Amino acid sequence: MTDTNASVSMPGLSWIGIIRLGLVQAAIGGVVVLTTSTMNRVMVVELALPALLPGLLVALHYVVQVMRPRMGYGSDLGGRRSPWIVGGMAALALGAVGAAAGTALMGTNLVAGIAVAVLAFILIGLGVGACGTTLLVLMAKRVAPRRLAAAATVTWLMMIFGFILTSVIVGQLIDPYSPERLVAVTAGVGAAALLLTWFAVRGVEDRLLPIEVEAPAPVAQAEPQLTFREAVRQVWSESHSRLLTTFVFVSMLAYSAQDLILEPFAGTIFGMTPGQSTQLSGVQNGGVLVGMMVVALICTNGRRARVASLRNWTVIGCVSSAVVLLLLAVASFVGPAWPLKPTVFLLGLTNGAYATAAIGSMMGLVKSGRRSREGVRMGMWGAAQALAFALGGVVGTAGVDLARLAFGTPTSAYAFVFAAEAVFFVIATVLAVRISRESAAREQLDLAVEGQRFATAAGN
Repeated sequence: MTDTNASVSMPGLSWIGIIRLGLVQAAIGGVVVLTTSTMNRVMVVELALPALLPGLLVALHYVVQVMRPRMGYGSDLGGRRSPWIVGGMAALALGAVGAAAGTALMGTNLVAGIAVAVLAFILIGLGVGACGTTLLVLMAKRVAPRRLAAAATVTWLMMIFGFILTSVIVGQLIDPYSPERLVAVTAGVGAAALLLTWFAVRGVEDRLLPIEVEAPAPVAQAEPQLTFREAVRQVWSESHSRLLTTFVFVSMLAYSAQDLILEPFAGTIFGMTPGQSTQLSGVQNGGVLVGMMVVALICTNGRRARVASLRNWTVIGCVSSAVVLLLLAVASFVGPAWPLKPTVFLLGLTNGAYATAAIGSMMGLVKSGRRSREGVRMGMWGAAQALAFALGGVVGTAGVDLARLAFGTPTSAYAFVFAAEAVFFVIATVLAVRISRESAAREQLDLAVEGQRFATAAGN
């Protein structure tokens, strides 16, 4: 069922307002990077524990995020997102401190330390889910449609900014290392992130923005309040919500499966040193940033609807990502003669274009369908993304190992996995085209219903 209360197309949040909300994403990134890099290193190097342990803990925080729809439902009931954003950040900060304490405890009591870390990473996942889901919903409701691509890029860039800034500051503060210093520094970062989040969302929901002014609609009988299961069933019955959930999972699985195999691929097939392969990751990330900024600029300032369409760029990003992954499959057989760095830059470029368009499309479609279900929809899509990221690294690395057993050579193994990722992006392209067609048809229906409503009002 489509919501026929059409919003007036007027400017929403200013650029300053968008950047303010982006600070929340920077805060999330700043806290999470402590758990994925600093504590990871301490467990493996200082404590000489298996690398599998931090890997499983990070995967756990992704798996816990299947609770995103429930958190979105809770924010739908109250109608306000800010308390969930601040509360989620508080849970994330507390979980990070708990993870630091658990890591420190592993040095004297391994079992107890792991138990504390498991509970802490569960809390981290819940905090990221609550804060991240409701932040995207708030941005979707407060940002004008033509700025959605730019808003998606801002949130991504701010997250990377949070990674970098926290890494630099913590790198200065944590030496000389001690378990007590790790806990104290983590607590300081968590407190700063919570304060920054409170500042970023303060007052945003207290004033009505022009984008939220809606055309008058006939008075309808209020729907009874639904339980969480009923709300999820209702949203899942919407074709576009179902399709987008599947699209997010398939495309993000293809997007994340390459993360843990690209550097080993460069070392095994191209003979690159660890330093050279690390630089290759920098080339890829540079391409991602360029791709995101290009799409954001085109979609924000483009004058032609087809050129500036997030839907079209989602399709373009998926198709081009599939093509570049096939090029990497070919590169496996060609070897060092292949121009690897330009190809990896192209992979980042196409992935960045896809990511911006996909996130912008999610924010644009979150208001489609029944009203007051935005949190559940975004939660479903966020849960699909989290599960894809949790599985991506496992699927990519296990795929290489199994393919090597099957084909007998690393060349064929890497080629097979890259080709399989390309197939996932092709499937995602088909889903994106279906979503685009359904969205266009739904918009035409909305316009027809709106025209009939105003014609009836004029006749009376």
